[in-house]
Amino acid sequence: MKFRKFAAYAFMASAMLMASCSSEEKKVEEKVEKPLVKVETVVSQSVDQIGNYTATTEADVVNNITTAMPNRIKAIYVDEGQKVSKGQRLVALDDVNTDSYELQVANAEANLKNVEINYNRAVELYKIGGGTKQSVEQMELSLINAQNALASAKRALQNVKENTVLTSPISGVVTARNYDAGDMTGQLPILTIAQVQPVKIVINVSESELSKVNNGMPAVVKFDTYADEEFAGKVTMVAPTVDVATRTFGVEVTVANKDNRILPGMFARVELNLGTMEHVVVPDKAVVKQPGSGNYYVYVYKDGKVSYNQVQLGQRLGDKYELISGVESGSQVVVSGQSRFSGVPVTVRYVLDPDAGSSVYKLCEKFHRVFPNCFVGGRRINFRKRKKGQVI
Repeated sequence: MKFRKFAAYAFMASAMLMASCSSEEKKVEEKVEKPLVKVETVVSQSVDQIGNYTATTEADVVNNITTAMPNRIKAIYVDEGQKVSKGQRLVALDDVNTDSYELQVANAEANLKNVEINYNRAVELYKIGGGTKQSVEQMELSLINAQNALASAKRALQNVKENTVLTSPISGVVTARNYDAGDMTGQLPILTIAQVQPVKIVINVSESELSKVNNGMPAVVKFDTYADEEFAGKVTMVAPTVDVATRTFGVEVTVANKDNRILPGMFARVELNLGTMEHVVVPDKAVVKQPGSGNYYVYVYKDGKVSYNQVQLGQRLGDKYELISGVESGSQVVVSGQSRFSGVPVTVRYVLDPDAGSSVYKLCEKFHRVFPNCFVGGRRINFRKRKKGQVI
């Protein structure tokens, strides 16, 4: 009997203990706080669409200094890297061949004189009835042939003389020297002269961007050699046909290069302003990169929960990113407290970007009854008092 009473008391005590524990567990559960995050309302903005391209710098004009026929080099007056002017003497060649060409000119001149004498005699005889019209016409044809022979001999002599002393056809820089004095000329040019005022950069522009590129539009050009220094350029040519291999169009950008600081072969980075587009702009703190992939995500707050939205990034704009897709204008994005909590209820602080303008401020003010915890620069704003900017 006593044992039964003890068992009954023990059962009641156990039940009361379990009830007490259950009650305590509920209290603990009720005390568990939701994750605290900060969110910021993001809106669409007009964003300059900057096209970025890379290419190697080229000379505007390149001339190869060579001979029409093999000849021995007597002297070269310039070295690689030296600046030259238009018409400047560059190379002297052996002139042993000029004597024979000069003799050909002298013979052609003597022959022309004899033909002229015979022609004049035929004309005078025909006038007094001592000759025929046919003989005059034959002598006239001989005269024309003699004149042409003399002109041909003179051109040949001039060509030899021009190949004896070679001058620069442009002002520029010697970029290559392939021979020395005493060498016989061959297949390679003796010298290469490059005109570097201006220089040009040929970039490849996609078909989708082509309609936004026009001759004369400005460009910003940077060279790795000069770090972040910017050089002014402009578009001077747009290729009329597409490269079937790359599906791009060649676009030529020129830079004045008045001080000759830019040299052919330098690596160039070109920026073109392709107009503006309305895109959502988010703080860089809101963008999360998925480890092990090239995917980017933004946590978006809606209806008390946070979702994990994949986004396509555009340009970096200081401490913000342009989003091509993935987040709608007017969304609230998490800027602090991100973790793997997709779909989990959260406690939210609403943060206003001081640079976002009055439209975002008014949005938070309008919904102050729903969103009482609005922060500007880390300070909570009391919108219930309806005094803009009052800090509590």
